[in-house]
Amino acid sequence: MRKIILLIAPLFLILFCGTFGYMLLENTSLLEGLYLTVITITTVGYGDIVPIHPAGRVFTVFLVFSGFGYVMYLFSRITELMVEGRLQQIVGRRKMHKKIAQLKDHYIVCGFGRIGMEICSILRENNRPFVVIERDKEVVKEIEKIGHIELMGEASDDDVLRAAGIKKARGLIAVVSSDADNVYITLTARGLNPDLFILSRSSGSRGVGRKLKRAGASRVISPYSIGAHRMAQLIVRPTVIDFIDLAMQATEFGLRMEELIVSDNASFAGKTLMKSGLRKKYDIIVVAIKREGESMIFNPKPDTLIMVGDILILIGDSNHISELEQVI
Repeated sequence: MRKIILLIAPLFLILFCGTFGYMLLENTSLLEGLYLTVITITTVGYGDIVPIHPAGRVFTVFLVFSGFGYVMYLFSRITELMVEGRLQQIVGRRKMHKKIAQLKDHYIVCGFGRIGMEICSILRENNRPFVVIERDKEVVKEIEKIGHIELMGEASDDDVLRAAGIKKARGLIAVVSSDADNVYITLTARGLNPDLFILSRSSGSRGVGRKLKRAGASRVISPYSIGAHRMAQLIVRPTVIDFIDLAMQATEFGLRMEELIVSDNASFAGKTLMKSGLRKKYDIIVVAIKREGESMIFNPKPDTLIMVGDILILIGDSNHISELEQVI
């Protein structure tokens, strides 16, 4: 739009100069001068009004060469910009849909506000594939600049969720600002994929969490409740919170807490914790083990059996955990 305005500005200058030129040299009125300028630079030439003075005819010659030439250039540039912009939009949209079509076991983030932005940042840091659905055009432009895979539209719309690959997605995160919108998104997503893990944001208002779970949310999170709880814990148990922060975030100490699923390829599958060699080889502590259909095993004993499909909650050096990820 800015380019088009800059292109049109000289045209108004030509019209202004032509109109007052004819008023001065041919004694025309303002309307007649403008009319004569327009039909001259567009080479229409009806012949109802023509310059009769020599000075006016010389002025017309210069006006034709400058005005007509610029009008042709103007229309060619506007056409070029429109075609180029449309083509870029079509090509960009096709590339984005192609990227989404290649995603599998990804996450769909609905909303790119402050919470959605932070979620996407963490997902990206941990190499989790995801696509962002956002309805605000200006916000979509910001997402494009960051480099996330995005889809513009209403997250509660069936077609938009299908385009985001909800059938192949691992989970959906509804973090738009409105509780009602999060309920609609959750309800629609659950209908399209009954097995999908759905994490929904709640404002914390009474009854909202219950409605979200009825709509099909797997988990409901209230950022305000979590923030208040954390602030209180910092007062009551500051050292515990510092340790959790140290374990959950990549810091200069390199300490990291992670969860890994034991696959068939793991050499220690079917062995006890003592014989697994996790502590000796990787210097990693197994804090807990989550087994499907059973309660969480906290602080497992050395003779605890590690089975395929178990989720190990680990804490240790970040590099050592990365090495374990490659073989597990």
